[in-house]
Amino acid sequence: MQVIFLLQKTQNRSSVCAGIILQRNSDSMTEYKRKFSISEMYRAFMMLPSVTAGMIENKRKKLVGGDFIERVHLAVTEVNGCAVCSYAHTYLALRQGMSNEEIKSFLSGDGNFVRSEEAKAILFAQHFADARGLPKKEAYESIVDEYGEVKAKIILSAVQLMTVGNMFGIPFSAFQSRLRGRPYTDSSLIYEAGVQVAGAILVPIGFVHGVIRMVGEAFKSKT
Repeated sequence: MQVIFLLQKTQNRSSVCAGIILQRNSDSMTEYKRKFSISEMYRAFMMLPSVTAGMIENKRKKLVGGDFIERVHLAVTEVNGCAVCSYAHTYLALRQGMSNEEIKSFLSGDGNFVRSEEAKAILFAQHFADARGLPKKEAYESIVDEYGEVKAKIILSAVQLMTVGNMFGIPFSAFQSRLRGRPYTDSSLIYEAGVQVAGAILVPIGFVHGVIRMVGEAFKSKT
């Protein structure tokens, strides 16, 4: 992957390191690790209102640390195989203080640097991605038992948000690879552009649908 140099001097080192770490992974990708269907995308977009609420609450109350959130994001991205998302979140992880070795470990999925207190959240993130957004009930219950209901919802929100990012980032990664003369063997320009267009149309529809559902559920809980 081409290294993007940012203008701010204080950010240069993190940006360069992110590019170096991801260059090996993205250059070796010749096909999709995962593709999402339109129905899977719409289901994820419907969750955006609750995801947004969860992330705003965490930003306000600081219940789950930023470095913890980035580890969750990296775990999801590793399973889904999104080169663009990996670059962006590698940069953010470096800014949070994660080491190069720790980030490379997360992106390779070996788990050598997983902290014991974060292990269940990381495993849940990987399971969520493996299950294509439909995790087993007991998997979510395990993080509720470990972190409590409020923190578990924030972790779930972080996983869902990263999944939505991957849905756009994966075909965009293929498009970038195409521009560099290395198109994915199982992709086409129509697919890469089509996902972006379809996603842009479905996001607001799914978001409104999600808001209506949230209001309905809130009304039912009060009656």
